Amino acid sequence: MQCEIQWGMTGDEWAGYFKKIAKPNLLQSSYYAEAMYASLRQNPRRGLIIINGKEAGIVQILETGLFWNAIHAVILDRGPLWFEGFGGAAHVQAFFKEFQKTFPPRFGRKRRILPEIEDGPTIRKLVEQVGLQRLEGRPGYQTIWIDMTQDKEVLKAAMRKNWRGALNKAERSDIDIEWDEDGALLPWLLETYKSDKQEKSYTGANPGLLHKIAAFAVQNGQCLIGRAVTDGQPVAAIMVLCHANAATYQVGWSSAQGRGVNANHLLLWQAITMLQSQGIHYFDLGGVNDETAKGVKEFKQGLGGSLIQFVGHYR
Repeated sequence: MQCEIQWGMTGDEWAGYFKKIAKPNLLQSSYYAEAMYASLRQNPRRGLIIINGKEAGIVQILETGLFWNAIHAVILDRGPLWFEGFGGAAHVQAFFKEFQKTFPPRFGRKRRILPEIEDGPTIRKLVEQVGLQRLEGRPGYQTIWIDMTQDKEVLKAAMRKNWRGALNKAERSDIDIEWDEDGALLPWLLETYKSDKQEKSYTGANPGLLHKIAAFAVQNGQCLIGRAVTDGQPVAAIMVLCHANAATYQVGWSSAQGRGVNANHLLLWQAITMLQSQGIHYFDLGGVNDETAKGVKEFKQGLGGSLIQFVGHYR
């Protein structure tokens, strides 16, 4: 099997190919790369994957270098992404063989590779056969996807009973929902998120970096912020970032009062219905794990999506 990666794709070219991906993720979006460059000076490099002469997929990496790349960092987060008919085990192995030729391990080069490949013993073996080294002690990234091509009744029926009950309670409560697609609520949300993160010491995106990503999303018309208000006071909020025909649940916040009325249940359900009306087909609920945020994982699983664990972290 012959594989070639044609590097040098422009942002506009990338956007056109990105739309062809069934389930594109945030970390492979062009505005995420722009934010990483603005924040950390990580340069995006985008490539078209050709297998046996056919366009098979795309990949975006971020890289930094010093002294003409004698010191070099290469980051591949949640890629490659495949077109319909591609992405099988043989395609994956062929891609990483070519990737290894382009960015071979060497002194002075640091690589971080988080493939967008579902975990399994066979695929692990194939990936490691080409020379990628798995980082032990770091479980594969997990997330939950919701297929929003289904009818609302089907989506509600797929929810866990207690989640659906909490949503019904929220719909009967005196909650006002404000929706913002222009970034007007962004400063308030980021300050609230920053304060909440400091107070509770949970893991999550750096507030400064999150501001950059959200700002680029707003510029591209890809940011949706919802805020729940009761008795004139904000009690919960979410931020959703869109990318082609998919979206990612990026931030969620709730006060004790908001949790009491299940405000985040209502925010997420309304967000799903809004995203459906905008032609968004898939909703990525964001990273979950059992070690540091088991409650968050259980909450997200209650929506009834599909839990996916990727193959792991490599270098």
